Amino acid sequence: MRRALAWACLIAAVVISLFPLYWMVRTAMTPGRELAGDNASLLPANPTLLNFGRVLGIEDSRAHGGSGASLDFFLYLRNSIVYTGLITVCQTVFCAMAGYAFARLRFFGRDVLFGLFVAALMVPPIFTLLPNFVLVKELGLLDTMAGLVAPSLLMTPFAVFFLRQFFLGFPHEVEQAALIDGASKWTIFWRVVLPMTKGPLFTLALTTAVWTWNDYLWPLLVAPGEETRVLTAALGIFLKQSPNTHPDWTGLMAGSVLSVIPVLLLVIFFGRRLVDSIQFSGMKG
Repeated sequence: MRRALAWACLIAAVVISLFPLYWMVRTAMTPGRELAGDNASLLPANPTLLNFGRVLGIEDSRAHGGSGASLDFFLYLRNSIVYTGLITVCQTVFCAMAGYAFARLRFFGRDVLFGLFVAALMVPPIFTLLPNFVLVKELGLLDTMAGLVAPSLLMTPFAVFFLRQFFLGFPHEVEQAALIDGASKWTIFWRVVLPMTKGPLFTLALTTAVWTWNDYLWPLLVAPGEETRVLTAALGIFLKQSPNTHPDWTGLMAGSVLSVIPVLLLVIFFGRRLVDSIQFSGMKG
C-alpha cells in the first residue's frame, strides 16, 4: 500500500512538473486565430507547425493570426550558445582549480578567503546586479560578449564550494603515489585528479549551462543590441512587438519551445553523468 501511494505521489509530481511544458507545446501548435476559443481543451483543435515556421522566418509573420512581430532566431541562438558555452567551460575549469587549491594547498589566508566565498553564497544575485552593470559600463563593455560573460566567467561561490568539498574527499593515496613518481602539483591536478572527477565536473557544467541558458535579466540589461542579444531576452522583446490588445502568444510559445530544445538535449545526453556523480561522490541518501 505504501509503495503504491509513493508511486502515485511520484507520478502526480511528475505530471504537475511537466504540465506547463506540455501546455507551452500545446499553445505553440494552436493557430493564433483559434487560441481564444480553444483555451479549455487539452489538445489543439487544428494542430499546426506554422507558428514554428513564423519564428524561424520560414512562414509569413502574420500567417494564421500572427502579430507581425519578427525574431532572428538563428542569430539569437548563436549568441546564446556562445554565451552559455564560454561561461560553462571557463567556470568549470577555473572553479576546479580554485576548489582543488582550497582543498589541498596551504597558503596564507586560505581559510579566511574561503570563508568569504562561503559568505558570498548568502548574497542574493540581485544585490550584485547594479555594481556589475556599473563596472561593465565603466570598462566600455556594454553591448559586447565580453561584458556579457565578465561577471560569471571565472567562478561562482557555489561552484568553488561544491568542488572543494568533493576534493576534500579525494583519496590522498592517489596523489601521494603520483608525488613519489615525481609528478608536480600541477601535473597531479591535470593528469590525475581531473580525469578521476569527471562526474562532479559534468554535474557542475550541466547545472551551469542550464542556469546560464535561462538567464534573462543580466543579458537584457547589458546586451540590448541586435548582434549580442541572447534568446531569452529576444523572446521578451518579441512579445513587446505585438499589439497590447492581441499579444502573439502562439509565436512566443513556439519560440520558447525551440529555446528549450538545446537544454533538453543536454539533460538527455548528460543526465546520466549527474546520477553517476552523485553515486561516486557518496552523496546518496
